[in-house]
Amino acid sequence: MAPALVAVLLAGCAMVPTGPELDKLTADIAKASFRDEGQAKVDRLVQDDANRECAAADVAGKPIDEKVAKAIEADNLKAIKWPSDGKFLGDWKEGEKLAQSGRGMTWTDKAGSENGGNCYNCHQISKQEISYGTLGPSLYNYGKMRGVANPDAPESKAIVEYTWGKIWNARAYNACSQMPRAGHKGVLNEQQVKHIMALLLDPKSPVNQ
Repeated sequence: MAPALVAVLLAGCAMVPTGPELDKLTADIAKASFRDEGQAKVDRLVQDDANRECAAADVAGKPIDEKVAKAIEADNLKAIKWPSDGKFLGDWKEGEKLAQSGRGMTWTDKAGSENGGNCYNCHQISKQEISYGTLGPSLYNYGKMRGVANPDAPESKAIVEYTWGKIWNARAYNACSQMPRAGHKGVLNEQQVKHIMALLLDPKSPVNQ
């Protein structure tokens, strides 16, 4: 009985799809398990090159290939949309509201309604907070620590541009970054990103107190 049972089990294992077949089966199951509802569409399941490569590396338990990572970063850097008027900072008070809000993009939200930045879920923002996420680094004193006393000064240009790029499309600097690509994916619009920028860089912001 034992040899026969082993043979049956082995035959069953041989039928399990692997590689591309398994990827397709998984995608088909996921697509069949969801439906468009309100503004939440099934196309959210579609992966771009960065998602596919990073997910594959994660499953394999090894870092993404360096050349592939550099290519992903280069493509995402090109995709960054810089401020249309050349001004990077908005109102830090509005930025604080956005950073502390995780609302938006669910099927019950009206399409076109303002989304939150959801920053608090991964970062400490000010020293007054008693509850915040730790997946990302603390943002407290972000501008102060980087010497951005005057965000409009020429010497601050590099860090100001980096901060904008990181918020707009984090994978421009880290191919497999887990940080949401807020601007690139349309979570935040240009003016909202300006407000978040002000929260991080304005000397009067609670972040820098």
